[in-house]
Amino acid sequence: MKTIKITALLLLFVLASCNSIRVNSDYDKQVDFAPFKTYAFHKTGIDKVDISDLDKKRILRAIDETMTAKGFTKSDTPDLLISFFTKEREEVSVNQFNAGWGYGWGWGWNPYLWGGNTTVSRHTEGTLYIDIIDAKKKELIWQGEGEGVLTKDTHKKDEVIKTFVAKILEQYPPQKK
Repeated sequence: MKTIKITALLLLFVLASCNSIRVNSDYDKQVDFAPFKTYAFHKTGIDKVDISDLDKKRILRAIDETMTAKGFTKSDTPDLLISFFTKEREEVSVNQFNAGWGYGWGWGWNPYLWGGNTTVSRHTEGTLYIDIIDAKKKELIWQGEGEGVLTKDTHKKDEVIKTFVAKILEQYPPQKK
């Protein structure tokens, strides 16, 4: 009974870790972020991103919503330029059950007698980088990174992208310690 409880708890942690977005950020410690109040998108940087135009629009909308909620204003003469880029990779997990020697396994592995099976699962792991650039100096002053599982379900893409952007921009502006 104790083994079942431990297994269930372990499975819960594995599932929770698969659905989470891991975020990091880095910034120039010499910059005072307080005077920055307006932003615009760095079009030349965004044009180079190799994703669909629909996903670009989703990311831009999510950044707009998050920055507006933080009190920033979009402007033709911005204090900040915002750019982003993405990376993705296919993750493959292979699990074998009932394979090998040991208690309860019999005299070896036989998928026909003991029901052994192998499962293969695939998912796409993606990383979104958001760069914030000082518009006057044309220097990168902050970079946020979010990494997690992407979805191919078009109905959930908006929600996933909003979550990625919100979690990343939670760390902007940085809190000096």
